[in-house]
Amino acid sequence: MIKSAILHPHLLSALAKCGHKTQILIADSNYSFVTNSSPGAIIVYLNFAPGMIESTFILEKLLSYINVEEAVLMSSPDDFNNTIEQEYQNILPPGTVFSWSEREDFYAQAKSSDTLLVIATGETRRYANILLTVGVVRAGSGL
Repeated sequence: MIKSAILHPHLLSALAKCGHKTQILIADSNYSFVTNSSPGAIIVYLNFAPGMIESTFILEKLLSYINVEEAVLMSSPDDFNNTIEQEYQNILPPGTVFSWSEREDFYAQAKSSDTLLVIATGETRRYANILLTVGVVRAGSGL
């Protein structure tokens, strides 16, 4: 058995295929994983049951494998208390560009050929969809 923060072989394989500017979608349990993602995207289903496995947990583990230069969150209505937004910002490294995109624009970005990986989660909070852009690994920075 490998000693790693992630053991899921399909997910590890997909992460290994992600290069600079590749997009990774972490989608909540309400997201239409197949119809609102790139036709060429690899979908990894981690949505075992409602509340399992949460988006924030997945983001934490992904950050041990990739650098993220940008994160786009699906916009929520003004009267919606989006509790996960601050959690994502606290998990992402300082300096990560963080922005919001309206629903239809978000879907268009997720359907782009730049989106290689879609992770279906059991996250039950609405508007928890986040699109990550993979950053570079700089020389001398190690892994």
